[in-house]
Amino acid sequence: MRDSWPLLKNSGFPAIRRRSLGTLQMNLGYLCNIACVHCHVNAGPNRTELMDRTTMEQALAVIDRFGIGTLDVTGGSPEMNPEFRWLVERARERGVHVMDRLNPTIMEAPGYDWVAPFLAAHRVEAVASLPCYSKENVDAQRGSGVFEASIRALQTLNRHGYGKPDSGLVLNLVYNPTGASLPPPQEALACAYRRLLADEFGIVFNNLYTITNMPIKRFGAVLLAQGQFDDYMTLLKNSYRRDNLRGVMCRELVSVDYRGYVYDCDFNQMLGLPLGGAEEHTHLADLVEAEDVPPAIGVADHCYGCTAGQGSSCGGALSGE
Repeated sequence: MRDSWPLLKNSGFPAIRRRSLGTLQMNLGYLCNIACVHCHVNAGPNRTELMDRTTMEQALAVIDRFGIGTLDVTGGSPEMNPEFRWLVERARERGVHVMDRLNPTIMEAPGYDWVAPFLAAHRVEAVASLPCYSKENVDAQRGSGVFEASIRALQTLNRHGYGKPDSGLVLNLVYNPTGASLPPPQEALACAYRRLLADEFGIVFNNLYTITNMPIKRFGAVLLAQGQFDDYMTLLKNSYRRDNLRGVMCRELVSVDYRGYVYDCDFNQMLGLPLGGAEEHTHLADLVEAEDVPPAIGVADHCYGCTAGQGSSCGGALSGE
């Protein structure tokens, strides 16, 4: 089940251990209405892998078993899974905080006009991809027309209260670099996003997360094709900062693929690296019966992507530099 990317080896990344389990991150499948250049999942319109309800029920059992407080759903476009609404409703009935990592253009796709009102009704935190405030950069990375569709979708979320003061409806945006470079400082970029999106489109949001592109799957293939893979890995390793190890996301979550197998993070999932660096894969059904989640975390050279520069996690930069 392991992937063949050259970075699967570990040439010196330090061992780390899980502190706690506060978040269950679930990849509901690789189906997406667009195919982004930077996508580490290799998602797209022709993917057919989707999580079924039985697997979701097992995930909810794990949430109950360990008292997990946050469900973080991703994809693909997670809303394209037919069971998405069922899962969110069952999680919210438990009082679990739900985060939806959405590609906002899904709201413009036929049959998905329910997304914004549904998310608002269930108080779901929206984490929306907008890799740049420039139309040219966004369309180059995600496809023609994506920027304008994203802007309209964000305006729709605003109309439902997202990003507005005192609404309690959180709208966070996600930035990815357009190429083989580290993200710029998150705080300064957030100020630029906030100013330009408000001035030009009347859009408001809560936070901007800068996330380093991982050299795996589609983005890794692009790097290999352009002869930039080794240089990018060198950049990540040379930019490593040990202090970022304290905040990496894998220390407080586990990631679940559409079949129900469990990993230390979404990136390890895409590389097929088993939970804790073990030889055999762990399934949700195993966790339901387990006394605890293994504290060891599987690492390899791609982990430098989370610790380079200001650091990178599902919640953005790990330091203010």
